[in-house]
Amino acid sequence: MHIFSEKLSLVKKKLEFGDDMNKARIAVLVSGGGTNLQALIDAEKSGIINSGEIVLVASTNQNAYALERAQNAHIETFVYKEEQELIEKLKSAQIDLIVLAGFLRILSPKFIAEFPDRIINVHPALLPSFGGKGCYGIHVHEMALEYGVKVSGATVHFVNEVPDGGKIIAQKAVYVEPGDTPEILQRRIMEEAEWVILPMAVESISEIISEHKSLSN
Repeated sequence: MHIFSEKLSLVKKKLEFGDDMNKARIAVLVSGGGTNLQALIDAEKSGIINSGEIVLVASTNQNAYALERAQNAHIETFVYKEEQELIEKLKSAQIDLIVLAGFLRILSPKFIAEFPDRIINVHPALLPSFGGKGCYGIHVHEMALEYGVKVSGATVHFVNEVPDGGKIIAQKAVYVEPGDTPEILQRRIMEEAEWVILPMAVESISEIISEHKSLSN
């Protein structure tokens, strides 16, 4: 009887206010061009991301093109210098989920402790391969080709104090083709893996957060 009344109450709230009030509030941290951010924006527009809403895009780089992408999508942007500024902004904006999308800075243990199990990252390799300090951007693909792997890919994982060491959420493999350069492989992994699994992971986590918020209201 209690479960039924709880579900009935939830249905009434959805009818009265809609689902938007319970959507996960998402912040995306960026450093450069923002191709992964654009994939998230497009996924939200198309309905792939339905349980969450990108409400903030933040960067230490005021010239990051990702900020322009956010502004074009009418998403608030925030440029900061000190990590504490970002912590305060995320808290004041009531952010539920933080997504690192081409974010090239290592977060401090203090920052991570402020948002436990609320920070995720996309990495352009199949972790634990080619991960850790110094493994970012084009360098990852250079390492993969030097090593001679036949399959690479992308990983979405939770962020902890160990660079690229958090629990894996999703992975997608991509074949390495003969004649691949780091740039060609990078592009293929973005298109076939990163832009696929990152929105899916964001939606999966947002759905859990949204359901929790619905039951809490």
